[in-house]
Amino acid sequence: MKSERIILGIDPGTMVMGYGLILQKGRELSMLRMGVLKLAKLDNQALKLKRIFERVLEIIDEYHPDELAIEAPFFGKNVQSMLKLGRAQGVAMAAALYRDIPIFEYSPRKIKQSITGNGAASKEQVAAMVQKLCNFTEHPDYLDATDAMAAAVCHSFQNQLNVVGGTDDPKLPKIPKGKKKFNSWEVFLQQNPDKRAKS
Repeated sequence: MKSERIILGIDPGTMVMGYGLILQKGRELSMLRMGVLKLAKLDNQALKLKRIFERVLEIIDEYHPDELAIEAPFFGKNVQSMLKLGRAQGVAMAAALYRDIPIFEYSPRKIKQSITGNGAASKEQVAAMVQKLCNFTEHPDYLDATDAMAAAVCHSFQNQLNVVGGTDDPKLPKIPKGKKKFNSWEVFLQQNPDKRAKS
């Protein structure tokens, strides 16, 4: 793990997208920037997705983050809302992929648990703890910004604990130390031909 790196956190949304950047030096964290992208005035879903992609690229090109930590959509009852949120998340991830930035996804519960020790913590509790951890006093107008910061801090903590990969699914195996990590499916399949699907 690098001793110094920049992590971009994103809280995806179709009305408001939160973003936050932290600088990690060893175990010390500091805020570089946080804010929101307001999308309510765009009534066309395609235009919203285009704006998300453009804004994430702008942030990446300005701050050159080493990694992206993004909050995974939670499962709700409204299928249409879930679909829209999933698209917003996907577009933000596509912007990072376009700049070859590794992506790590965390569930809302995982982020809250990592930041506050309580997976059911309120947004206000998360915001207060993020302020303390990153040593800033700024109060954003939208808690989406501190939610994004929380995703970045959560990712920082996972790496400090030597957790490999970008998921918190306990069913997935962790890669033991010393095992080779693969940068793409193509490389993985080249070195593991037995894993190819049988036609």
